[in-house]
Amino acid sequence: MSRVISTDGPGSTRNQHRRTVAEALRRLSQKPRLDEEAKDLAALIVFALHAIADTVDQTAEAWDKRDYYMKAERFREQWRWLEPLTDELSAVIYENRWEQLPGVLARLMPHFADVTIKQMTRPPTLWQGAYEKFMNTP
Repeated sequence: MSRVISTDGPGSTRNQHRRTVAEALRRLSQKPRLDEEAKDLAALIVFALHAIADTVDQTAEAWDKRDYYMKAERFREQWRWLEPLTDELSAVIYENRWEQLPGVLARLMPHFADVTIKQMTRPPTLWQGAYEKFMNTP
């Protein structure tokens, strides 16, 4: 029996989630007012940020296992901003402090400025119901 080799590693998964966040940020920045879709997009961003954090941990742990401690620590440092901003955005959504949403999103945008979006590729079904799912998640 041959080995199964995964071609979908943490790096490509991380890039997919980064693209999702970048597209959601762009859609949110084009909204004139807060509506249900904006709430869904904000919740989708939180879910994607959590997924990105998981891939960061996977990558750093793999480097730690190979004794690349300095490389792993530099990588963790590069992503140190992720957890505080995710927690802040989660609090804004969970506590209905929507007036603070633009400020949090403005601090998120520079971290995704390198993602080039020529065409929106994420379907609306991706974020539909994300707010309700977020509010029902313990």
